[in-house]
Amino acid sequence: MQRPVVPLLRPLISMDGLYNDLRLPTPNPEVIYRAVDGGAVLLCMTDEVYYGLNAVGSYVWEHLPPVLGTIDDLCTAMQTQYPDVPEQTIRTDVRALLDDLLKSGLVLSPARMDVTNEPLTAGESHQATAPRLG
Repeated sequence: MQRPVVPLLRPLISMDGLYNDLRLPTPNPEVIYRAVDGGAVLLCMTDEVYYGLNAVGSYVWEHLPPVLGTIDDLCTAMQTQYPDVPEQTIRTDVRALLDDLLKSGLVLSPARMDVTNEPLTAGESHQATAPRLG
């Protein structure tokens, strides 16, 4: 059975290819997180995905909802933690990591949760429907 196409409220990926929702994605409940020396590892047994995070990536993961709710909240917290790093660098790096985690199925899209109350699975994406002409 084919799933219905669900229109997006706003695009998840921006023109530069990075995560573009103002709200943070949520950790996939199927993912196991373990802190290790210098970072963390993520393991999703259902999708057989193993992902390593450095200390900064681990900080991002640990501050996903319900801890923080928006990219701005996360970037502000990171700016406090890493005051020598330019704000734009933090924002770009956070968006790139979130994009990669979303593509790997390790986090769940907030837009998907709003529209369908079901998480996106790895490799699945929303497609906006366009009206047919003629």
